Amino acid sequence: MRPIPILALALALNAGLAGFAVADQPGPDWLPVDQVKKALMAEGYTEITKLEADDGHWDGEGIKNGQKMKFDADPKTGAILGEVAE
Repeated sequence: MRPIPILALALALNAGLAGFAVADQPGPDWLPVDQVKKALMAEGYTEITKLEADDGHWDGEGIKNGQKMKFDADPKTGAILGEVAE
């Protein structure tokens, strides 16, 4: 058996997997997704197309006033922290 090629293959595979992002997990005190969506709908969103935990907040995309938007929402209240049109 030739250990050098096996080691090289293992290192190459490891390096290739390093580029994949691992999704964050909501904290135990965060609002559930359905309640966040309800809060966003109250803020004028008619559709939520993406909603995931990211760096301590909800990160998402949706439709507001007929416009595609990206937004960040507070994890405990669902309030919009920031939004931008796509």
